Amino acid sequence: MTPPKSQSRCVEAVVRPGHPFAPAAGTPPEIDRRFLSKHEKKESSMQFNDMPLAAPILRAVSECGYTAPTPVQARSIPEAIDGRDLLASAQTGTGKTAAFMLPVLQRLSTLRKGPKGAPRVLVLTPTRELAAQVTDATRNYGKYLRVRSTVILGGSPYGPQFRDLSRPIDLVVGTPGRLIDHLERGSLDLSRLEVLILDEADRMLDMGFKEDVEKITGAAPSDRQTLLFTATLDRTMASLARRLLNDPVRIDIAGKQITHDHIGQRLYVADDLGHKKRLLQHLVAAQELKRAIIFSATKRDADRLARELNAEGHRAAALHGDMNQGARNRTVRHLRSGRIRLLVATDVAARGLDVPAISHVINFDLPMAAEDYVHRIGRTGRAGASGSAISFAAGDDAIRLERIERYIGRQIDREQIDGLEPTRPLRSPRRNQGNRKKPGGYSRKFASRRKEPVIEYRKRKPKRAAAPKAR
Repeated sequence: MTPPKSQSRCVEAVVRPGHPFAPAAGTPPEIDRRFLSKHEKKESSMQFNDMPLAAPILRAVSECGYTAPTPVQARSIPEAIDGRDLLASAQTGTGKTAAFMLPVLQRLSTLRKGPKGAPRVLVLTPTRELAAQVTDATRNYGKYLRVRSTVILGGSPYGPQFRDLSRPIDLVVGTPGRLIDHLERGSLDLSRLEVLILDEADRMLDMGFKEDVEKITGAAPSDRQTLLFTATLDRTMASLARRLLNDPVRIDIAGKQITHDHIGQRLYVADDLGHKKRLLQHLVAAQELKRAIIFSATKRDADRLARELNAEGHRAAALHGDMNQGARNRTVRHLRSGRIRLLVATDVAARGLDVPAISHVINFDLPMAAEDYVHRIGRTGRAGASGSAISFAAGDDAIRLERIERYIGRQIDREQIDGLEPTRPLRSPRRNQGNRKKPGGYSRKFASRRKEPVIEYRKRKPKRAAAPKAR
């Protein structure tokens, strides 16, 4: 039986994945406080009621069913309320949205009348799905507050956005491209911005929004508070954080190379594309698969796979970046309501798509980057619930698989289905050893039919005599 939300979140706050005293998967966790540090003991006993949050916010959080904060929330909320800049890295599904939204709503609980189109808080997100998730969190946690908010997204009509920005506004959630457009038109004013939040900042850089982010931050006051949340922290992200943040509090939850222990991970080796489709047909017909997200490599493949699944009698739909905002919202709404059982998506949905009760994630195509694997499987097993992540590997996928397993620090369990076993193994990753040059001006090449090496000498070109210098 899945533990209630409050219990599962509290366990995550004190027993981190990989900890030697972490409970085995599927067993009811028990907390032994003898092995916890003083800081972890404080987090384990912390409740939302212990935080300096206004009563209307606590009431809304309680109605959402939450009593104990997750690790990133327990560490971030007090620091953000104190006005500190934050650099927080944590994986998806750890409650990062509430970690920055609750302190922001606490600030906005004090009403201040300002000019039109000049928000006090701006939340930058890389995708429209993530912006919609943040907007929903604002409504849920701030429903007992008088917060004036709007969402500014590319692919949406300008009319409602101009109308919302023509009035006094407290909070704006948006994607970089459309926000830059409103800045250049003069309909958005960041001169009175108090808090700037970058959610999934690493994803924004991956999608080429670095210049847009720097332009937006350049239009905001230098004394603003900045909260930067990222799933990974590489050199590029660290360089951006140094430019944007002022003496930030560093928060790193359970390390950067960790995956979800409560998600069962399986791998099926396939011979070719047709074998992959037969494996998928077998898996989606299982009764234990209630609702699933299937990741494909390209938008065209997502559309084709969704059509084939529909032709087989499954309730399936595609989700990718070429769809307009209305179609994307409608698809996500149908997935939440149960009208769609199978969602075939590209990596645009890997971050920001928060749909409850996703029982399975299927990687029809392995991702190019190992980090994206963690973001994909994070769509299931939300809020401490269990989930299943299934991956297919075929052909030259051995290199990608090796990167993923090195990143998550474990080998994914290999399984087979009776009657659908592969006829050939994965190709071994090719090592680019090449013909190493040896000193002395020669290289060694091994003949195909001889065991001893054949040494081929190369004649060195004579050096040209230097031209005499003019006196």
